[in-house]
Amino acid sequence: MRKRKAKKRPILPDPRFNDQLVTRFVNMMMWDGKKSTAFKIFYDAIDIVEEKKQNDEKTSLEIWKDALSNVMPHVEVRSRRVGGATFQIPNPIRPDRKISTAMKWLIQFSRKRNEKSMAQKLAAEIIAAEKEEGAAVKKRVDTHKMAEANKAFSHFRF
Repeated sequence: MRKRKAKKRPILPDPRFNDQLVTRFVNMMMWDGKKSTAFKIFYDAIDIVEEKKQNDEKTSLEIWKDALSNVMPHVEVRSRRVGGATFQIPNPIRPDRKISTAMKWLIQFSRKRNEKSMAQKLAAEIIAAEKEEGAAVKKRVDTHKMAEANKAFSHFRF
């Protein structure tokens, strides 16, 4: 690379939970720079999770964090050409990329759900991911299976 690596910009914590991870999630969910709308969707989803939760010892934010950690992949496959063939080579993921991948999957699969509003879709996906079911967790399992299947090619990694 010719230029130096870009500096990480500090993320301000969100107003309700005072958590930077929430702001990062909302930034990923945001469309067209409408941050207040994205915050409203997230907070509504968290309130729905609060209503629907079964056990009382966890807060809805802890449920969301558990769901996020259940969706986080630990390995991923990267394509690499060796000779004339393209191999899928399993690689461990950096911690910040793990989090952002999990967030992307959670948002992507909640958008594809069939509930009425985005807040309800997100809440349903969070609850499903916390129970280790749902499309986002399935994506993580599929990614791990793909890495496991291609473990034989891991010596091509440098």
